[in-house]
Amino acid sequence: MTIQTANSTAPMNHLQRSYVFPLIIIGALFFIFGFVTWANSQLIPYLKIACELTDTQSFLVATAFFAAYFIMAIPSSAILKWTGFKKGMSLGLLVMAVGALLFIPAADSRSYSLFLTGLFIIGTGLALLQTASNPYVTVLGPLESAAQRISIMGICNKTAGILAVFILGGIVLKDVDALKAKLLTLSATEKNAELDTLASRVVNPYITIAIVLTILAVIIYFLHLPDINEEEEKDTFHRKGKTSVFQFPHLVLGAIAIFFYVGAEVISYDTFAGFGEALGFPLEKASTFASYTGYGLLLGYVTGIICIPKYISQRKALVGSSVLSILLVLLAIFTSGITAIVCFALLGFSNAVMWPAIWPLAIDGLGRFTKIGAALLIMGIVGGAVLPPLYGMLSNAFDSKQMGYWLMIPCYLYILYYSIKGYKTGM
Repeated sequence: MTIQTANSTAPMNHLQRSYVFPLIIIGALFFIFGFVTWANSQLIPYLKIACELTDTQSFLVATAFFAAYFIMAIPSSAILKWTGFKKGMSLGLLVMAVGALLFIPAADSRSYSLFLTGLFIIGTGLALLQTASNPYVTVLGPLESAAQRISIMGICNKTAGILAVFILGGIVLKDVDALKAKLLTLSATEKNAELDTLASRVVNPYITIAIVLTILAVIIYFLHLPDINEEEEKDTFHRKGKTSVFQFPHLVLGAIAIFFYVGAEVISYDTFAGFGEALGFPLEKASTFASYTGYGLLLGYVTGIICIPKYISQRKALVGSSVLSILLVLLAIFTSGITAIVCFALLGFSNAVMWPAIWPLAIDGLGRFTKIGAALLIMGIVGGAVLPPLYGMLSNAFDSKQMGYWLMIPCYLYILYYSIKGYKTGM
């Protein structure tokens, strides 16, 4: 894959300088990814109350959002070939704005199905943006340092996620514990009136999100950005004669690793409020616990930027983070109180290197298959749609939110396998 600039014959030092501005723009997009995605951690307990849902039903927030990645990743790849990188980004932002505006009628009618539809549309826009931005960051420099660049994007992403927890949570979950107690004392009519008021809290935040997304779409449309094109050069040995992206086993196994990683990470922050409440913390306080995961992720990203590849390779970092994640989940299961909270929050640190390390290992050597390979990896994000509801069902079956976290162990075991052997399958 190559970067096409306005002057394709420019010296290499000019090309290196041209990386800075595109990375700033992509960093802004990753900030948006983080804010919108982590907002779900606040929407789950909020919609559970406002729409009177069970735990399993409330986790369909993650299902609707992340299912869009699976359904729309391949179409997104086709759209990007038609629109190009820059116009594709603008289109993705506008699609997200439409989804955010759908929260207005959803709140007015307290319709959970409309909320889920809005989330699916937002996820559709994000699928388009992610399909473009992740391979762009990966090839914007040497492959061996791709984890550094993706980690920088991760800092933008998780900083926004932490802000989403406090900003959106502070609006939609304000005084929620008192409200829950009050609802138990009200008549059906009074209860519906209170729930309608609660539902309306989400309108202004999502109108603001829609306005910001639209403004950014317009700005990016008129910016000059270098585009990315598939490699046209002669095939290397390990991709000679390949006719399908599915003929790269390390890519397919990498997509599965993304599936398990995203599913486990979404569980680590989307279920944190409920986990904290189950451990005896007030919901209003527990709703901020996902921010601790965000702090852990930020620390992990900074560590990755400093250490990869200078002191440790991307692959070895993935091995270590997989082992650490397994240990932390076991501690979160078998301890209680603040100890369990700290261990669960530290999953942010251990998770941080996974996406930055899996991605370059999976697309290594794809050549002209890189764009469609990126779309396949984006499809793996559907793990965030599948695993959280499974966690809800498992925790209900055990009647314990802690025991539901056993689901995360095989996820991290698979990622450990990929970091040791799976990444080189077929190479």
